[in-house]
Amino acid sequence: MTRLSVITPCYNEEANVRELCARVAAAMARVPDCTYEHILIDNASSDNTVAVLRDVAAADRRVKIIVNARNFGHIRSPMHAFLAADGEAVISIVADLQDPPEMIPELVEQWRAGYKVVVCTKRSSEEDPLMFWIRKFYYRVVERLSAISTIQNFTGFGLYDRQFVEAVRRFGDPYPYFRGMVSEIGLSTITIPYDQPVRRRGVTSNNFYALYDMAMLGITNLSKVPLRLVTGLGFVTALGSLLTGIGYLLYKLVFWRSFDIGIAPMVIGLFFLGAVQLVSIGIIGEYVGAIHTQVQKRPYVIEKERIGF
Repeated sequence: MTRLSVITPCYNEEANVRELCARVAAAMARVPDCTYEHILIDNASSDNTVAVLRDVAAADRRVKIIVNARNFGHIRSPMHAFLAADGEAVISIVADLQDPPEMIPELVEQWRAGYKVVVCTKRSSEEDPLMFWIRKFYYRVVERLSAISTIQNFTGFGLYDRQFVEAVRRFGDPYPYFRGMVSEIGLSTITIPYDQPVRRRGVTSNNFYALYDMAMLGITNLSKVPLRLVTGLGFVTALGSLLTGIGYLLYKLVFWRSFDIGIAPMVIGLFFLGAVQLVSIGIIGEYVGAIHTQVQKRPYVIEKERIGF
């Protein structure tokens, strides 16, 4: 009998978790020769998510709950649940019902066919078209900058074999970029396209800062190109400033009495160089911040309690 684990990160999802658990149970009932556990990790929700989950867990022993002591962010909390799962394979699915639980049997079928990683990629989405386009553009940018081939339009929804889970555990990354890990580990992978439905209830917790954090994490984890661009920009700026200075000097020597340099070129040049320096320091700062997070070696979360384990 195959044992699977389903993990779901939650934050203020009281309107969705009951339906999610029911749909996961219905989908798992269509998977032959299989038992499962459904681990939902609550990231210190401010609504009644935990209370609803308690009711669900009381009625279904397959549902297990981890309650975090505080909000540890949208990256660390899911990873803690991922490594807490003990199934032969782990299925990651979000709580907002935008990842269709009905796809679970197909994921398991591909896994049983021999694939170690089965990932779902968004073919289309009913979300805001502008946001969908921005996400696709970001995936293309990361693909161009990355030293390895990455999976585009992939948010983490998928199935991961125990071999993959243990490989992730060996990374020991305190602030991991999970999508990059899938490409970095390199186990046999198949992609399944799907059409993402719109969120019907609740409000997404992915604000601008969360999206920016994920974007910069992906770039700093997978690429050194921005650092090298900063170095190249420094050389180009220095060369351009030198050539401009020589040009002004020669022009002044030729037209000594009629040419007045004025203060405008100096002010423009000063502001340009200042902007280049600030951008460069910002890029370098992102990498330094990533290093700082790595050396801290903090746990993913501190648990407040476990229910149903």
